[in-house]
Amino acid sequence: MVTDASPILELSGLTVRYGARTALEDVTLSVPGGAVGLLGPNGAGKSTLIKTLLGLLPASAGHGKVLGVPLDGDMTTVRRRIGYMPEREAFFPGLTGFQATLYAGRLAGMPDADARRRAHEMLIFAGLEEARYRDVATYSTGMKQRVKLAQALVHDPDLVFLDEPTNGLDPKGRIEMLDLIRFIARERGIHVLLSSHLLRDVEEVCQRVLVVQGGRIVRNEEIRTLAHSQADAASVRIAGDPAAFRAACEARGLTVLEEKDRDVQVKLKGDGDTQPLFQAAVDAGVVLRSVRPVRVTLEEALMDVLGAAH
Repeated sequence: MVTDASPILELSGLTVRYGARTALEDVTLSVPGGAVGLLGPNGAGKSTLIKTLLGLLPASAGHGKVLGVPLDGDMTTVRRRIGYMPEREAFFPGLTGFQATLYAGRLAGMPDADARRRAHEMLIFAGLEEARYRDVATYSTGMKQRVKLAQALVHDPDLVFLDEPTNGLDPKGRIEMLDLIRFIARERGIHVLLSSHLLRDVEEVCQRVLVVQGGRIVRNEEIRTLAHSQADAASVRIAGDPAAFRAACEARGLTVLEEKDRDVQVKLKGDGDTQPLFQAAVDAGVVLRSVRPVRVTLEEALMDVLGAAH
């Protein structure tokens, strides 16, 4: 069993090529346990990375470990410790939700009695208790997503790869799916690698992100570090004349970045000192109702990262 202190992924110089095309290039990283988001534009290499970590694609160069097991080692053993929820559904025709989940347990090498018990447990956990004996072909998109999650969890893995788990879900279904993922990550202690084009999903579930661009990992860090507060900018709400406050700020060497009614965004001096704001307010005869740092969203931070890496 991998502890929280042990990396779930360790890659060194990992390169994957499709003929003459390089899909992943010289990827080197170490990822601790927890819930990790995998982000990047289409074609960046996210799917190739997941397939390589699952042992479905061979590395052209470099090496790596998943849960401490080398990628060129016994991947049959490590796959029994990994759950995978693919983006696209691939159910065999004519199977019920229970049969589809039972089959996934058997594929993972579970004894039949254990696979049956766990299939029931995971379908109930996923909210399909009443529908588990219905043909999967009759399920809604949201129900099919829940079956895929149950299949990924049926063998009690240490790590799950979730590829676009909220695809096609309505707002209520999306919230419920994210609640399930949060639960398995925080309450069950299962490590999660969540690939999604919806940044809000990643922000709500994950503590860390891997950002892929052009086949390279351009960021591997905690979300709170990537999406941080800008120390050199403040959002100010005033009571008084905005034009006078703007002029007073500029007279004290501050730059007004944005002004909307009485909400003003001000760029501070290099050390992020807010004292000149209060001095400018006195100069302008206005009252500062609030002063708070400007927050950078994950989306804004990602755009900055991808722009810098392009």
